[in-house]
Amino acid sequence: MFTGIVQGTAELVEIDEKLHFRTHVVRLPEALLTGLEPGASVAHNGCCLTVTAIEGARVSFDLMQETLRVTNLGELKVGDRVNVERAARFGDEIGGHAMSGHILCTAEVSRVIESENNRQIWFRIPSQWRKYVFTKGYIGIDGISLTIGEVEGDEFNVNLIPETLQRTNIGSRQVGDRINIEIDPQTQAIVDTVERVMAEREWYRR
Repeated sequence: MFTGIVQGTAELVEIDEKLHFRTHVVRLPEALLTGLEPGASVAHNGCCLTVTAIEGARVSFDLMQETLRVTNLGELKVGDRVNVERAARFGDEIGGHAMSGHILCTAEVSRVIESENNRQIWFRIPSQWRKYVFTKGYIGIDGISLTIGEVEGDEFNVNLIPETLQRTNIGSRQVGDRINIEIDPQTQAIVDTVERVMAEREWYRR
C-alpha cells in the first residue's frame, strides 16, 4: 500500500529493452535506500514495481507487457525522472489517501494554467472512467494524492501548491503528456455498488 505522498523523484539511468519486457534502472535518493532489499515495492509514477537488484544507489525493476501497455512507464527515456514512494509500513501516517499502486488508465494533459504560487492542470480522462471522478474527490496522478478541483465533461483539474511542484515531476508536465491515474478505491467501490443495485432493481421491475 502507498499513501500518495511522493518522497522524491528518481532519474532513469538505464533501460534494458526486450520483447514485450523491459528492465529499467533508477538512481534512488539516498534517503530511500535505507533498509531497501530485493523484493521490496516502490511506486514509480504511482505504479507499484518490485525491486529486482540493488547496486549502490542504482536500483533495478522489471516491467511486464501489461505494465508497459497500461501506464506511461513504457514512454520513459534515460534521463527522465519518475515520482517515487516506498511502500507504507504499519503505523505510518497516511498523509494523502490509501493507494494500491495499480494504475487504472492514463489521462492526457489538456490544459496548463499558470498563476502566482499556483499551477492548475486539466486532464482528459477516458470516458469509461469518468463516472469515478467527482469534485473534491481523491485521485492518484502519477502517484501523487490530489484533490479534484472542477469537472467538465471528460475533463477535470487539480491545483498544485509550490511544495508539490518542488517535490514531484508534475511541474514539468505539458499539454499532450500522458499521466498515470489511480482512482480512489472507496469511490470506485461505492459507484460500482450503486450501479449494480440500480441495475438489479430495474431488472426486477420488468
